[in-house]
Amino acid sequence: MVRIIMNGCNGHMGRVISELVEKDENAEIAAGIDVADMKIYNYPVYTNVFDCDKEADVMIDFSSPKATDNVLKYCVEKKLPLVLCTTGLSEEQLSCVNEAAKETAVLRSANMSLGINTLLKLLQDAAKVLATAGFDMEIVERHHNLKVDAPSGTALALADSLNEAMDNEYHYVYDRGQKREKRDEKEIGISAVRGGTIVGDHEVIFAGPDEVIEFRHTAYSKTVFAKGAVEAAKFLSGKPAGLYNMSHVINK
Repeated sequence: MVRIIMNGCNGHMGRVISELVEKDENAEIAAGIDVADMKIYNYPVYTNVFDCDKEADVMIDFSSPKATDNVLKYCVEKKLPLVLCTTGLSEEQLSCVNEAAKETAVLRSANMSLGINTLLKLLQDAAKVLATAGFDMEIVERHHNLKVDAPSGTALALADSLNEAMDNEYHYVYDRGQKREKRDEKEIGISAVRGGTIVGDHEVIFAGPDEVIEFRHTAYSKTVFAKGAVEAAKFLSGKPAGLYNMSHVINK
């Protein structure tokens, strides 16, 4: 039985994960962390992560970058493995994630879905053929109107996957409205759309002479991310210190 501390338990993802784990014979929520105890769970909820004294095997964090620093400190102090799902982290925070991974197991992923992580692999194969042949690469991501960070962490992960396949020769352009000039051959354009209740839609476009190839992933429910987070928690429990990602879960 894997015991989980759910940071951000009152948020939408925290609730979905709590519902999934309640039906899972191999996992349980030992405690929740959030800004308020809404008295809606059968597990204790703490408003300060450092007040949580429940024994656990792993923490899942689906909250906000504002909470990340304390989450990392807590997990390092407790030597508690951490599934870090929060996006929009600063460069300084990403550096702290790497330092924390020297002390405890940290699995960080911009997107927890099996489909997206399979797409990351497919894109590298496509880029090696198409970008090498002169195709331009563009990413368009669409999310609901409540999402704060842009572009999405998943869009950046897709861009990084493309760039890695091309020996990191490319740079990213986020807003073409800020300048009027011809497209650079070594750029990856990233556009963000916010509206309605779109759960998550990511489109990668390879545009070449007289032909266009598109890869697209659409999430119709946040349950796909919750399932991935729970599977990641089961995988990470008991693992030695180090930095992990969803490819480790998929290829276990």
